[in-house]
Amino acid sequence: MKAIIYHNPRCSKSRQTLALLEEKGVVLEIIEYLKTPPNQQTLKEIINKLDIAPIDLMRKSEPVYKKLNINKESKDIQSLLDVMVENPILIERPIVVANGKAVIGRPPESVLDIVMI
Repeated sequence: MKAIIYHNPRCSKSRQTLALLEEKGVVLEIIEYLKTPPNQQTLKEIINKLDIAPIDLMRKSEPVYKKLNINKESKDIQSLLDVMVENPILIERPIVVANGKAVIGRPPESVLDIVMI
């Protein structure tokens, strides 16, 4: 079984999630999304698998979120995707994709539901 983790090594939850998956023997493709941001199509696929709105994938505590004055009412889906591609720090982390599903690893154990099928 293989999974993809969109990982930020500076994030403790991301490191914990990665360690948990490795401990469970999950074969991983690790994407450091700050170095290699997902494109719009990939973000759309992740959002669909998460079954959330694009705004819900964004880290609202990031300074760039406030600087860009992002809110649900002022941005359409395409604009939100553009902003995340241009500012990947805004993407919630970690995201694990496996078995046609995706989950945000907060808490890290939540990813086990999709990788341990």
